[in-house]
Amino acid sequence: MKNLITVNQIQKALLKDYVSFNSVDDETSRRMWWGALEVIQEEFLPYHLQNGGLWVAAPLPVFNEKKYLNKLNGWLWAPEGFPAFKKDQSKLLPYQEARISGEKFIYKNNYKILSLNQNDGFDPFLMIVTPTFQCILTISGEKDKKFLIMRNDESSLERVIDLISMKLTQDNLEESKKFQDQLKSFGEFIINNQFTNTFWPSLSIKLAKLIPNITCQTLLKEERSKTLQSLEAKMLEAISHEVRTPLATIKTLISSTLRKYTMDQTIRSRLIEIDNECTEQIDRFGLIFNAAELVNSKSSPSQELTGIDLGSILNKLSPNWIKQLRRRGIILKLDITDELPDVLSNSEKLELMLSGLIDKNTRGLKEGSTLTLELRPAGQKLKLQLIVQTKHSDSDESNKLDGSDIGPVLNWNPQTGTLQLSKSATQKILASLGGRVTQRKDSGLTVFFPIADLN
Repeated sequence: MKNLITVNQIQKALLKDYVSFNSVDDETSRRMWWGALEVIQEEFLPYHLQNGGLWVAAPLPVFNEKKYLNKLNGWLWAPEGFPAFKKDQSKLLPYQEARISGEKFIYKNNYKILSLNQNDGFDPFLMIVTPTFQCILTISGEKDKKFLIMRNDESSLERVIDLISMKLTQDNLEESKKFQDQLKSFGEFIINNQFTNTFWPSLSIKLAKLIPNITCQTLLKEERSKTLQSLEAKMLEAISHEVRTPLATIKTLISSTLRKYTMDQTIRSRLIEIDNECTEQIDRFGLIFNAAELVNSKSSPSQELTGIDLGSILNKLSPNWIKQLRRRGIILKLDITDELPDVLSNSEKLELMLSGLIDKNTRGLKEGSTLTLELRPAGQKLKLQLIVQTKHSDSDESNKLDGSDIGPVLNWNPQTGTLQLSKSATQKILASLGGRVTQRKDSGLTVFFPIADLN
């Protein structure tokens, strides 16, 4: 069976004897492609439309101006996802001069759409032929080793025209005949040597002028990223509020039920478990709300920091933590040095953050693991260290806790199915509460708090 002609084959034929210096990455090659199209359409093509012409392209059309559509007939190989395969009118290109108000767009239907097959590839290709101007423009090469190819010599034109004619014949015999008839109507080509001499310098100038725009685009991209983070944070604030509200209602109903009704001890215990679970989730989403609030603020709002006894707070909260972890078979130990000085922080929000740290550092741990909270003086600060010891000293255990960030606030670990604060959000909250975080796999998570009487 005779091999089918593909667009990719035509591009490789152009690359085979192409003299060029260096290849470029995919993004750069596309930037060069669009720059080259502007050079052709602005500096050369408008002066060679008097006697008509044709264009052949893949995988998308490159013209949408009335002056080109009026004078040039086209053939386009496009993927089946191209809208023209679904809607008849979508293959009609609107003129740029069409008025939107009061009239419908004026459409021009003068190019034939053919189906791009799986071997054609998606690197762009364009051939323009008029009696006085001819040009072949394409990108070819391996991924991130691309060449922008421009040919308008007679031998390249003849070779590509023959290959396109063969491809049209195999894809649509009627269109192949139209293509060949139009070429014959042009007569003998006049090769435009001026184009060869000025194309590359013009492209260099065009790309040089794009540099400020590229810089602006980078700044806009950064600004869009900040805006997106702000939107994500606002959404998390709203979600956190919506989650906590029904949970608080459930707690109220449970408390009322426990007070008003006599019930079996098993049912009472189950209701208490539900109440505890609601409390945990309210605290978790309260912490997420605080983190989202910090991310959403233009400047990190400083908390009102006062002197607090961190050791007493840990001792006060630890009985509840011990109960929570015991249900999962995890042991909590406290190792707190006596007579420690107060630290500067915010008591209410720090308690919520400490509960979050306990939860974050124990999710995914095996039954029988131990979490030790160690509080020690460290120069002019107090050092709170969370040390995890797994039952089997599994070196992979800590890796399971890493997960991946899904935005500026949250971290998702698919191995454990847990949604926690991201590392950056954790650091930001603790920084607003006077703490500085360090984390190493060999020593666990450590938070340093400034001593109150030194400030």
